[in-house]
Amino acid sequence: MAKQSERRREPRIADDRVALKVKTDKFDTSISQSLNISASGVYCKVDRELPLMSRVKIILMLPSDTVNKKSDSNKIETEGVVVREHPVIENGKIMHYDAAIFFDNLTPQQSLAIKEYIQKRPA
Repeated sequence: MAKQSERRREPRIADDRVALKVKTDKFDTSISQSLNISASGVYCKVDRELPLMSRVKIILMLPSDTVNKKSDSNKIETEGVVVREHPVIENGKIMHYDAAIFFDNLTPQQSLAIKEYIQKRPA
């Protein structure tokens, strides 16, 4: 079997330290944790179902110990689209949902802040 090539344009890291909040037109939801992040998007746990292709507003809080000290904030507010979502079921009960959100409105400064965070993150 041939090895499948990586389609992602941005490097991603497994990371559960990025706090985030997702808002839709219908509700705000607190996210318990990120699972991985890149300058293209975030894969995270959410407490309710997010319909595929729905537009969301996202607030990311990058851990302050790895953020560029020249930046005035570790908070990034942007928008995205839910591109993947599925329930996580344990013992027949939905515990949470895992969702992949593609960032489609990052400023160059926000993209750079995420890239720097990924590069500086301790192993």
